[in-house]
Amino acid sequence: MPVGLLCAVIALFADQVSKYFVALNIETGSPVVYGDYFNMIKVWNTGVSFSMFNNYGLTGTIVLCVVSFVVCGFLLYWLYHETDKIKQIALGFIIGGAIGNVIDRIHFGAVLDFLDFHYQAHHWPAFNLADSFICVGAFILILLEIKNEKKKGIKE
Repeated sequence: MPVGLLCAVIALFADQVSKYFVALNIETGSPVVYGDYFNMIKVWNTGVSFSMFNNYGLTGTIVLCVVSFVVCGFLLYWLYHETDKIKQIALGFIIGGAIGNVIDRIHFGAVLDFLDFHYQAHHWPAFNLADSFICVGAFILILLEIKNEKKKGIKE
């Protein structure tokens, strides 16, 4: 469990420091171009992934925070009982990322997104480090489950 909690703290710290830097140094909606495929742009997302559920105001913020806390509680329970170090790391990344986005919701009523990848006029929706940690953690868990399923298939 300590390695998972350490990863959660690292993910949370990296997320909050990066958002602090963006909040201080980039104007909302004015992209800073770093080449042909990447910009940093300060946008506020009141919804969830890809700005879904973006128009629910304070009620949406409260519901999303409660759901995040419930999910984090479940993940902390899982982390406490997990013996696999790689799964602990993955769970820590997810927990740290989720808490980072909840902090934004509580403090600002929205999540600060700023990583903007694009190709010509096609843009992936902006996201942040918390989102990245959540995705990496989930990806690791999925890969481990696929690996375990393949092992089960070979043994049978």
